Amino acid sequence: MSFVWTIAEQRDGRLKNVSFELLSRGRRLADTLGTSLASIVMGSGIEQSELERLIQQGADEVYYVNDRRLADFVCESYSNIMVFLLKQYHPHSVLAAATSLGRTLMPHVAVRAKAGLTADCTELDIEAETDNLLQTRPAIGGNIMATIKSPYHRPQMATVRPKSSRPLPADPTRIGKIIEVSVPEELFDSRVSVIGYRRDDESFVNIEEAEIVVAGGRGLRKGDNFKLLRDLAEGLGAAVGASRDAVDRGWIEYPRQIGLSGKTISPKLYVAAGISGSIQHLAGIKTAETIVSINNDPEAPIHRIADFGIVGDLFEIIPRLTKRLGRERKGSKTA
Repeated sequence: MSFVWTIAEQRDGRLKNVSFELLSRGRRLADTLGTSLASIVMGSGIEQSELERLIQQGADEVYYVNDRRLADFVCESYSNIMVFLLKQYHPHSVLAAATSLGRTLMPHVAVRAKAGLTADCTELDIEAETDNLLQTRPAIGGNIMATIKSPYHRPQMATVRPKSSRPLPADPTRIGKIIEVSVPEELFDSRVSVIGYRRDDESFVNIEEAEIVVAGGRGLRKGDNFKLLRDLAEGLGAAVGASRDAVDRGWIEYPRQIGLSGKTISPKLYVAAGISGSIQHLAGIKTAETIVSINNDPEAPIHRIADFGIVGDLFEIIPRLTKRLGRERKGSKTA
């Protein structure tokens, strides 16, 4: 049987949310191919209940390689094990997240497996006539979407942009297999060991993981006006993001850019101020639960996809929202 595989990620014995995002992608591909979906887990001491979550959210089988030396990601060991598993099971396609782990591991494996790899995909599909994996990703600075396929080599491999899809709802009635796989001792590479983690920027905010994001665009007119958004974000407990236009103008740093050429986000609430809504930007927010747009142009594309569209001057609306939030917080403290 020609499986579709996803690579699950874990930290401290807990599966990361991106593992379940990948399952929703893999489930659709597997169903189209009429095959099974398997999730590959490498780690140490992961609880059975954690592994069962993968079954509940789309996997038919879970292959778990359990060893204390896999608690932390070491590319050489992970790659050795992946190549070993590929030779054992011959999957049709392998998907990983476009995270630091996926971006490091998948090229290493692809070279050794002589397989094609497309990075940072936003869409995946199956070509009906050939069963080729159609891998769509932004190209030329995000100005076009390119669809790539690897017709002559298997497995087909891709990394998928985090937050570009939502996990499937958990179904406790789903039945699947959890298989603990033993691997040869020589696959563990002892040349590298992880001695700890250190954050290099204490002020860094990962907008991909934020539940609320407030973002600004060209309508803010200058970088100093991002203070309006920072004040609002403080009141909401939000992260601050930006459109590509604002980043290109030097108003805010690149790690806060949202869109195909920046970050894809999936917050519970997204507030866009002074952002018209290019196709590239809208693709980066399509999985947000609630979108609020503030723009003085009633024809701005972002209004068409917003749950709540406010047509007006952001320089009047944002301070009023911030002031109202301040009153609400003050009232809650004195109540």
